[in-house]
Parts: sequence; structure tokens; C-alpha cells
Amino acid sequence: MIHPQFDPVALSIGPLSLPWFDIGPLSVHWYGLMYLAGFMAGQYLGIWRASRDAWRLFTPDQVKDLLFYIVVGIIVGGRVGYVLFYHIDLFFANPLYLFKVWEGGMSFHGGFLGVAVAVILFAKHTNKAWFAVGDFVAPLVPPGIFFGRFGNFWNGELWGRETDVAWGMIFPQIGDGLTRHPSQIYQMMGEGFLLFVVLWWFSAKPKPRMAVSAMFMIGYGVLRTAAEFFRQPDEHIGYLLGGYLTQGMLLSIPMIVVGGVLMTLAYRNPVFETAPESGKSKKKNKSGQPKKGAKK
Repeated sequence: MIHPQFDPVALSIGPLSLPWFDIGPLSVHWYGLMYLAGFMAGQYLGIWRASRDAWRLFTPDQVKDLLFYIVVGIIVGGRVGYVLFYHIDLFFANPLYLFKVWEGGMSFHGGFLGVAVAVILFAKHTNKAWFAVGDFVAPLVPPGIFFGRFGNFWNGELWGRETDVAWGMIFPQIGDGLTRHPSQIYQMMGEGFLLFVVLWWFSAKPKPRMAVSAMFMIGYGVLRTAAEFFRQPDEHIGYLLGGYLTQGMLLSIPMIVVGGVLMTLAYRNPVFETAPESGKSKKKNKSGQPKKGAKK
């Protein structure tokens, strides 16, 4: 198969000449629309889940506020992480490279750290436990990864290693004519779809605080590490330590370790979140007082 080389621009406007200033040309890229789709999916799922009894710690308005924190965390953290993890040399040569977002470049691991900071800030703002917020957010993240990896495939970037499998794909934009793994699809289905199914199922019933966050870290770390065996490493970094370790693995393995520690702590001293009253009237006895044993 040959990659279709889709046009990365979904919509282009201008240039337009107005009496006071000129506009454009302005371009809306498919990759940006994929981010928007991921944020919208996260908000929809978050509001739906907030209406369930087990997750009534959050109101729909709080979910929307939380999404704002998450969006900022992903964008800022993703860009900073990309520069520090993959192009620190360019940053030292010109610190302004950090702000050249029009040249592209986002890192999941940087975005993950950005979201972690966003979760902490939101938790402090709403007087909630850090991991109570983190456990709520974790199942909402994979759909964003799903759309993001599809955006990578659409752009024909982050391609895979050379292969002879029947579903291998030639990426003409590389110019080497080699058949490669469509690793973007692997990551889309693994880190996006499969991880979502696992987390949604795992968090369907109340779990000890930290457990869902831990499952996300373990699941993503394992799936990303596995995908790295099929993904072509960055040319300027190549393979590390023994000729097989990649930068993606180096950043994902600690997630597995930390996730394992958090999971152990979660079940060693389990703490369960308590949802606020749903508004249903309490049962009362003839005197008008709550029945003995009724929740207060």
C-alpha cells in the first residue's frame, strides 16, 4: 500500500485585504481539528460520567472548567516536552525555538506532565484530592490520543520501521521507497482505542483512589513501549543503549514503574471517594426524623 499523502490543510482562507489591515492567508489543519475532536470527546464523556452515581464528585460545570485546565496543560506541556526531550540542542542554540509552534512538534510525555500539573492546580482550586481528579481524567484521555495518532497518519509523519508484512505501507514523503509499518495506526488502536476500553471498564465501578491513574500509567507505558518496536526512532536521536532502546521507551518505562508503585499503594491502604447526596429525599419515620441507620 502507498500512503495517500493527504492534504494537511482542511481549510484555507485569504489573503483578504481590508480597509485597515490584511488578513491571511489563514489555514486550518486537519491535525488541529483532530486535537479539537479529542477535546470534544473528552468533554462529552466527562459530562456523561459526572452524571453517574459513582462519579458525582464533579458537576458538568466543573468538567468544563477541568477541560480548560487540561487543554492548557496539553498544549504547554506537549510543546515544552517536545523541545526538552527531543530538541534540547535547538533550545540551547536559540531559546526562542520553544515558541516556534508553527514549525510543529508535540510530545505526549510532555503533555502528560502538563496534564499532571493541570490536575494538581484544578484540585487545589476545587479543594479535591489530586488523585480523585486524576482518576476522573484518566479514562477521558485515550480518545484524544486516538484522534491525535490519526492526525499523525493523515500527515504521514512518525512512520514505522521497515517491514515485509502484507499491510506494510510506502510513505512517498520519505523518498526511500521502503515498505514500513503504519505505526501511527498501531498507536491509534493501542494507546487510543484499547487503552480507552480497558480504563473505561476498569473505572466503571468505584476503585481505590490512585488505582485508575495507576492503570493509565501502566497501560500507556506498556502499549507505547510495545509500539516503539515498530516505530522508526527519531533520526537525530536514533537507538539508545544496545541499539534497541528508543527515546519513547526511555520515557515510557518510568511510567510503568511509577504506575505499579501507585497501584500497590492504592490497594494496600484503599481510600474510596464519597459522592455527595444525589438530592433524593431521605426516608423518615412517623416522627419526621430520619430512620435509624439512614445515611446522614
